[in-house]
Amino acid sequence: MAVYGYEMDEHRASSSRRRRSLYHNLGGGRFADIMFWKNKKESGTILAVFTLIWFLFEVVEYPFITFLCQILLISIFIFLIWSYIGSSQLIKRKPPSINDLKVSESTWRFLFTKINWFIINLHDISSGKDFRLLFLAVISLWILSVVGNYFSSLTLLYIVFVGLETIPMLYELYEEELSYAASKSGRDMKKLLNNFNSKVINKIPKAQSKSRKTM
Repeated sequence: MAVYGYEMDEHRASSSRRRRSLYHNLGGGRFADIMFWKNKKESGTILAVFTLIWFLFEVVEYPFITFLCQILLISIFIFLIWSYIGSSQLIKRKPPSINDLKVSESTWRFLFTKINWFIINLHDISSGKDFRLLFLAVISLWILSVVGNYFSSLTLLYIVFVGLETIPMLYELYEEELSYAASKSGRDMKKLLNNFNSKVINKIPKAQSKSRKTM
């Protein structure tokens, strides 16, 4: 019990540093704020919208093309009426301009940065430099492929999104306990992989270079 208390004290001492690291790994901007529920209204709205989309397409089985066309029609009528009312000065708030509707360059830059980060990490994992990371990646992809047989693509994406929206917040609330359990599991996994390397991998005979025969 004393060892457990000592390890928990170490985790408490570095909790703020890990929180900043996780927040920074998620981009440290608006995306990270949404994942950590810094703005509860915005995060809740996004979660409600994705839940509504999943319900319409997965439960009600609403046709996607019909839904998309109706959303575009409603948007056109809203902007049309808003522009006429705004020009007649019946309401003080003006309709949004084209600059307000355009996606900012920083958003695209952040998206392409994450795509490049994913490609670089995939290449590093595939190179086999870190056997432990390669083993975890293969196991994770295999589990995901098995789970994909029991869920539709939309349901699987919705589960992933809900996980992204809730796991960082839950991690922040229960960081000390989860970090201790994760570090302990990591040590156990490291011991298991070391035993596997020593008992299986290291016993595989390596090809020896044959000496050239002199004529």
